[in-house]
Amino acid sequence: MTTTDGRMPTLYIPHGGGPSFFMEDGLGGKGVWDAQAAYLRGLAASLARQPKAVLVISAHWEAPRATVNVQAKPGLLFDYYGFPEHTYRLRYPAPGEPALAARVRDLLAGAGIEAGEEKERGLDHGVFIPFLLIYPEADVPIVELSLVQGLDPATHLAIGRALAPLRDEGVLIVGSGMSYHNLRAMMAMNGSGDDASRRFDAWLVETLEDADTKTRDAKLLDWMHAPDGLASHPRAEHLLPLHVAAGAAGADRARRTYADRVMGKAQSGFRFG
Repeated sequence: MTTTDGRMPTLYIPHGGGPSFFMEDGLGGKGVWDAQAAYLRGLAASLARQPKAVLVISAHWEAPRATVNVQAKPGLLFDYYGFPEHTYRLRYPAPGEPALAARVRDLLAGAGIEAGEEKERGLDHGVFIPFLLIYPEADVPIVELSLVQGLDPATHLAIGRALAPLRDEGVLIVGSGMSYHNLRAMMAMNGSGDDASRRFDAWLVETLEDADTKTRDAKLLDWMHAPDGLASHPRAEHLLPLHVAAGAAGADRARRTYADRVMGKAQSGFRFG
């Protein structure tokens, strides 16, 4: 892929609660997701230029090895359950980018990371739901990359480091997850987990905004021992897209670009570079 002027940032974004952005009363009630939706709608304008393509690492795809969607015209995977019928009729016909998919595989292989390809799976809701707001015209090619089963933080930092050259090739690397993801505590709607979410969020902001990126990465590797780390992420799949974004960021420091309380829980989004 050709090099463009200027390096793209990397992002770690929240992707909401299922299709709640497209419901009058989403999970938790009316207006709960409005601030998050507004943040996502503003992301395109926050970039200096439109990317040539977007590489998304979604919390909702795990595979035995890092696997990239190679389709030129990916469909959608409606991998949420129990929502209104109209939310299963959403459409997002963004093109894929097979050349980028091949480049991703080459970069991973060059770093000694086994990579596979996917020719049938549609873009899951960790991709199409936020990007319906970010690029509603579906005019930017999107390629999805899986997490690796086992959810090892070092593996995902290494994947990000391997993919860093894409930033100089006009590709926006986006980790799509949620900075707090304990669904049991969220759905209890009784305040359980609120304090834990604030403690973990404070640790996350301090860690990512540290000017010493070696210290940042060391803390991310040990995230389970962060204040209320496991209480905030009983399972790591919604956090590890952050590790890919941080790995690709290299020496670039993060800044928090979104902060809110969703159903009482602290949620944040970040930009590196």
